[in-house]
Order: sequence, then structure tokens, then C-alpha cells
Amino acid sequence: MLHTIYLAGGCFWGMQGYFDLLKGVVKTSVGYSNSNIPYPSYEVVCSQTSGAIETLELIYDGEKIKLDEILTRFFSIIDPTSYNRQGNDIGSQYKSGIYTQDAKILKYIKQFVQNIQSRYDKPILTQVDKLKNYYLAEDYHQNYLKKNPQGYCHIDLSLAQKPI
Repeated sequence: MLHTIYLAGGCFWGMQGYFDLLKGVVKTSVGYSNSNIPYPSYEVVCSQTSGAIETLELIYDGEKIKLDEILTRFFSIIDPTSYNRQGNDIGSQYKSGIYTQDAKILKYIKQFVQNIQSRYDKPILTQVDKLKNYYLAEDYHQNYLKKNPQGYCHIDLSLAQKPI
């Protein structure tokens, strides 16, 4: 069965590059979530006036990859205790978050985050909430690292090949 989850963890290029390498991930796209304005452009998102967050839409086959693995891998490549920052990416559009429109999955994610809090010395600041909206980013952002293998990425993509 296919499920959709939205992950925000800094620059969406690296998020997409990493999760595209996992078996069971059926499709991804990058875009802007929870914007205060419809169809924000990259320039508007970077101005930090839209409230939008760079986000990965991830469609996965729950028979081939479990939500636990997706969440565990997500937390292994971000700093969930950092506010509005991941790596060299700084600004409100780079906050970390997990979003869904499924109330049952949302409850599960909140419990997952609560269960892993003890692994961190500081509070987890990753936002877990219902997805308000998602707008597809411009074409040049889609699969950016496949098109530009030497492009900037704050995530070590080789970690996708390692067991969790």
C-alpha cells in the first residue's frame, strides 16, 4: 500500500537525493509546505515572508519500507535540535518538520518523536503537524543532485546505502 509523508530537513535537494536511494520509495518531489501564500516562488520562500518550508514529498510502499525506517533515517541525517537551520542552510525555510494529512500517521509520528527524545541532550525542535499545503517547487529544483552531481548538499548521500 502506498503512503505519503512530507519531510523538511534543510535544503530539499539533499533530502530528495538521499531518500531516492532507498528501496521502497516510489516517488519524490520537492516543494514548499505550509505557505501563507499560494504558489510561492523560490525567491519569495528565500525572503522568509511566505512562511513556507523547503519540503520533500515522499511516496513509499509500506510493504517494502516501514515508516519507522523512514523516520529513523530522517533523524539520522538532520539535527532535530536545531531551529531554522540544517548544516549551512539558515533561515525559516530550513526548519525541520514532518507533515502528513493522515491523523493516524500523525499520532504515530508524534509518539515516535517522543520515544527518541531521550537520545538527545536538547529538546527535539522538529515540527510534527498536519500538512496545510504543498506547492511543487520549480522544475530546476526537481532531482537537482541527479542533474548536478557536484551540487551543494548538506547530507552525506552515501549514508542511504548503510543499514540503520
